[in-house]
Amino acid sequence: MNVTDDQVLAWRLRQQGLAPRTTATVEQIVERLAGVQAQVASSAELAVGTRQRKPQPGAVTKALEARTLVKTWTVRGTLHLHGASQVGAYLSLMAAARTWEKPAWSRTFGVTPPQMDALGEAVDEVLDGRVLTRQELTAALIEREGFADLAPQLTSGWSAVLKPLAWTGRICQGPAQGARVTFTSPRSWIPDWSGVPEPMEAARTVIPAYLQAHGPATPATFDAWLTRGVTRKATLRAWFASLDDQLATVEVDGAECTMAAADVGALGRTRSSGEVRLLAGFDQYVLGPGTGDVRIVAADRRKAVSRTGGWISPVVVHGGRVVGVWELRDAQVDVRVFPEADVPMDGLEAEVEHLAACTGQCLSLAVRAL
Repeated sequence: MNVTDDQVLAWRLRQQGLAPRTTATVEQIVERLAGVQAQVASSAELAVGTRQRKPQPGAVTKALEARTLVKTWTVRGTLHLHGASQVGAYLSLMAAARTWEKPAWSRTFGVTPPQMDALGEAVDEVLDGRVLTRQELTAALIEREGFADLAPQLTSGWSAVLKPLAWTGRICQGPAQGARVTFTSPRSWIPDWSGVPEPMEAARTVIPAYLQAHGPATPATFDAWLTRGVTRKATLRAWFASLDDQLATVEVDGAECTMAAADVGALGRTRSSGEVRLLAGFDQYVLGPGTGDVRIVAADRRKAVSRTGGWISPVVVHGGRVVGVWELRDAQVDVRVFPEADVPMDGLEAEVEHLAACTGQCLSLAVRAL
């Protein structure tokens, strides 16, 4: 079957609860998106709220407190929200690359594979049934023999040494204490924690979740989203091959892509969308295919979206394509539309109303060309 880019974009909007919006729970939305990037807490809240028909400010925070959502390092090594029952699968595929065992990683971060093994065992003991701030965790670890020199690595804002501990199921974030991050053990924090599954088993959870939200896509696009493309090609092929009975090939404007076989008919019936949406920074709609996908972000507009320091701007989407960026300044939504775009004003006004419901603020709209 051959489908158009417009059909694919409209289908993704529907699959992700963007057009139409959804009555799904916070946990269902997060799982439906194959995770939500949570480096910026307010962006994660808005990513969920913008997909709800009746948004509830603070819904993500409440789900984290209820332990139905978990915040930890997964996709691309960044902080993400995942459903408690699925987070182990995402951790497994991140751990599969074993990046911390490579000489280049040891040289860069100053920790050897044997030290990481010992550190993991120590963290198991220190965090068992406890919730500690980064400072408390670091203090408890450097008191132990062999770890006295690791304070800089343990306190680094990049958290490079902590990420492999997350991927192997030894650490996740606990409830914040004001502005301070806390850590705990998934074994004692996540209800019914069943550990980190084998990668082949995990792939049968993660790949369908990705394709149902961001497909049709190629295995290479999936891996760029997952690990920035570091998974061994043979491993990637094996993961997809294990799902052969669930997958189908479609042509998107002539290019072969993979999607869930059960979704092919629905995609074929999808028609292009004219909806306008204001999406949060780091929204999965953009990150799923990546900012380099010119079907969503025109090549000459990528710098407005993917900025220095890894910052992904809040974006204006019309018909599934990014047509501008926006920011919230005090109580004003400042929208900057690309000059070549023709965005309906009533769509922007409706989105500002929804954004007000998401944030609990009274907001005004200002529009100008970028």
